Amino acid sequence: MKKTRISELLGIEYPLIQGGMNWITNAELAAAVSNAGGLGIVSPTAAMDVSDSLTENLRKQIRKTCELTDRPFGVNLPLMNPMSKDLVDLVIEERVAVVATSAGNPATFTAQLKSAGIKVLHVVASVKHAKGAEKHGVDAVIAEGYEAGGHNGFDELPTFVLVPQVVDEVNVPVIAAGGIMDARGIVAAMALGAEGVQMGTLFITTRECVAHSKFKQAVVEAGDTSTVITGRKVGPTRGLKNPVTDKVMEMEGAGASANDILTYVGFARSRQGQLEGDWEEGEMYCGAGAGLVKGVIDAKEVIDGLVAGVPDVINRLG
Repeated sequence: MKKTRISELLGIEYPLIQGGMNWITNAELAAAVSNAGGLGIVSPTAAMDVSDSLTENLRKQIRKTCELTDRPFGVNLPLMNPMSKDLVDLVIEERVAVVATSAGNPATFTAQLKSAGIKVLHVVASVKHAKGAEKHGVDAVIAEGYEAGGHNGFDELPTFVLVPQVVDEVNVPVIAAGGIMDARGIVAAMALGAEGVQMGTLFITTRECVAHSKFKQAVVEAGDTSTVITGRKVGPTRGLKNPVTDKVMEMEGAGASANDILTYVGFARSRQGQLEGDWEEGEMYCGAGAGLVKGVIDAKEVIDGLVAGVPDVINRLG
């Protein structure tokens, strides 16, 4: 696979980044991805109980990852988290190589992180936000379309509409995310000007991922219409269709307020679905490309398959 500015920037073999998924991107997964030549990402809430200390859980995940790999890895930091300052202080203290920020103003911590020698990637869902992130000094932007699982941008721009427009407007490298599931998606993203890709859903079903087996099986069994966007009043969120998404859609149709929807969803429904495998009461964040996931395999097999598949796709193009 061709080297890009992202490969050089992050010190990785392939410009392939494992997306940060709050409850399930654990040390074992991140290390396996990094060892296979990509960039693994851990999340502060990975595998934690709701009563655990967020900072101590992240410290544990970082140190465990360091035990399992000597290659670069990153930390996922949603800036809307009320403890984001403490988490930033922690990643600086632990000398993490890369931080992927999202859901907030990149001006808040980018300078502090970069002054500590940390590379900063920021998730954006529009050209405006990409230009703002570049202005505030991020090293690269992750242009994430609304095919992605979990929380998405209010404008709901598809990945392959968003990426080329962002590429045309910023000078920093662009990483494409949202609905990219195989070598075909990688080649298509690169053709649009991206210099790397981020994938989340594809890694849910890896053996190293701490996601519950029922969640993994639900992803494997998903088809092309198995996900849905809900919560548009509070923030579009994509997940597998289940009783929880049905209830939220029912509430939305009945004119429920944003506060009512937030109260129903609460804090840990996504933990119930993703870590506990609770199909009836949990949220199962998942990207629209889930129908392309065929089974549970090792993270290295995922990376190796993607890398091997790229030349075949390019050759078919003639």
